[in-house]
Amino acid sequence: MLLVENVTVVSPPHVLPARDVWIEGERISAITPHGQQKRTPTRRLNGHGRFLSPGWLELQLNGGFGKDFTEEPISIWEVAARLPEMGITAFLPTVITAPAAVAEQARAVLAQGAPAGWRGAVPLGLHIEGPFLNPKRKGAHPPAYLRPPDPAWVRNWTPEGQVRLVTLAPELPGALDLVRALRRQGVAVSMGHTEATLAEAEAGFKAGITYGTHLFNAMRGLHHREPGAVGALLTHPEIAVGLIVDGIHVHPAAVALAWRCKTPETVTLVTDACAGLGMPQGRYRLGAMEIVVQEDRATLPDGTLAGSILRPAVALRNLMEFTGCTVAEAVTTLTAAPARVLGLPRPRVAVGEPANLTLFALDGTVAATIIGGQVVWENAG
Repeated sequence: MLLVENVTVVSPPHVLPARDVWIEGERISAITPHGQQKRTPTRRLNGHGRFLSPGWLELQLNGGFGKDFTEEPISIWEVAARLPEMGITAFLPTVITAPAAVAEQARAVLAQGAPAGWRGAVPLGLHIEGPFLNPKRKGAHPPAYLRPPDPAWVRNWTPEGQVRLVTLAPELPGALDLVRALRRQGVAVSMGHTEATLAEAEAGFKAGITYGTHLFNAMRGLHHREPGAVGALLTHPEIAVGLIVDGIHVHPAAVALAWRCKTPETVTLVTDACAGLGMPQGRYRLGAMEIVVQEDRATLPDGTLAGSILRPAVALRNLMEFTGCTVAEAVTTLTAAPARVLGLPRPRVAVGEPANLTLFALDGTVAATIIGGQVVWENAG
């Protein structure tokens, strides 16, 4: 039995200070006021008053710790083993624009399952970002591999086939038919790297798009006579959006604007992290492209932003600073909101719920991560 003692439980919308959380097997067995212990645990983890929330779910992560999923799909399990350092308990490995064989390799890596004895953040399936993107908004995607929507590519893309989310540009010829096909197959579809007008974006929503990939970045911006993709995403309350809240990809004022237009249930904090996450400054890969990792950002050699080196705990801290939101609202963007995008149950810290938990502070640090009732990472500092 694991006892996580003296924590402030954040199970949105509830915040419960001075609690002890008891875990038996893979589930939470009791939550009691701190100090009212009636049993002897086999292990104690002292939270020192820090926040304990449902485990964090990341929808867009390209790699980390020197590895890039598009270049090396086999590295997914290696990176996943270290993601609990970031408070992440589950995630979507993201494969960007590349030849069709790359996505197939990544699907095979997940289908084969985890190596023996492995522990880490659970890959829930792939996020395939591209190749059906608008060349005018390619960002750091290699232009040589961009292509028009092709039904043959997605025929086997299903959650059972290890694909959970696909990003495409809805204005491309044939894109709406592809959206409908993917939705019939149970895959969530996102709009991103797009020049869509308001009308084209709304047609995408009608076809089945339910998400917007890294809002503001690599999409037609907001104009008062043509609101474009940004305007469509901000004015449709049912559509969720991802936000990279590092203060670089999106200005704090734009983050605050988006927050006022959406709800915590429809904003997901994403890192769009690249191979440079958790690594020193230097040169790394993002698919076919070389990227340069500096102290606070990752770019192509020409300065184009190429993913990030953002940690979720820092994104949460920044969101609270930029918007004035509560800790419960911020936690929602890392838990319930991404779960909603994928059609998963709402994560909670409650008796009988899975013990997938993140222990963190508001200074942008993670103290411990629990997955399946086991402490898989603990900050020794």
